Amino acid sequence: MSNIEFWNTRYAEPGFAYGTEPNAFLVSQKQYLKAGMKALAVADGEGRNGAWLAQQGLDVLSVDASEIGLRKTRELAAERGVVIRTEQADLTIWAWPVSGFDVVISIYAHFPPPVRARLHRAMFSALKPGGVLILEAFTPEQLKYKSGGPPVVEMLYTAEMVIADINGAKPLLLEETVTELAEGKYHRGTASVVRLVLQRS
Repeated sequence: MSNIEFWNTRYAEPGFAYGTEPNAFLVSQKQYLKAGMKALAVADGEGRNGAWLAQQGLDVLSVDASEIGLRKTRELAAERGVVIRTEQADLTIWAWPVSGFDVVISIYAHFPPPVRARLHRAMFSALKPGGVLILEAFTPEQLKYKSGGPPVVEMLYTAEMVIADINGAKPLLLEETVTELAEGKYHRGTASVVRLVLQRS
């Protein structure tokens, strides 16, 4: 099964695979968000995070490989009375914008080793000067908890790996921690995560 087929199958299930509420870490970084900012939501799935950003008054582009996920993104945004732009794309070959966004969010967007560093750099390059990247992903320790995420260590990230991918820019926040997830049926229970907030100078 291809990556797109996998996600279309998951998002075709009834309801929302990861719920409709935004990621808790993203919400905790609300101090970096201001109405009118341009935001890029990377691999935004069914739009729970992109729709929340739009509710904060941001101009949001939600990008994902799954057309089914993006359809649900638009439906969720409409339910909440906001507009969200969507684009279906394979992020490994997408023409990433450069210096175009005030905020880029990457919430559980896991990429294989051959493309991971390039895509993390592309996220950082998509920021305007002064823009902020907000990232949360699973660490290799997550394999102990089985509460979500890729089941193979090659797809999981450490703090050192993430910051090295982006050529050592100085983070505002960088940590590995254990948290409790209650995000739909696929992210539930104790989880080991890496969190990054990085500002482009």
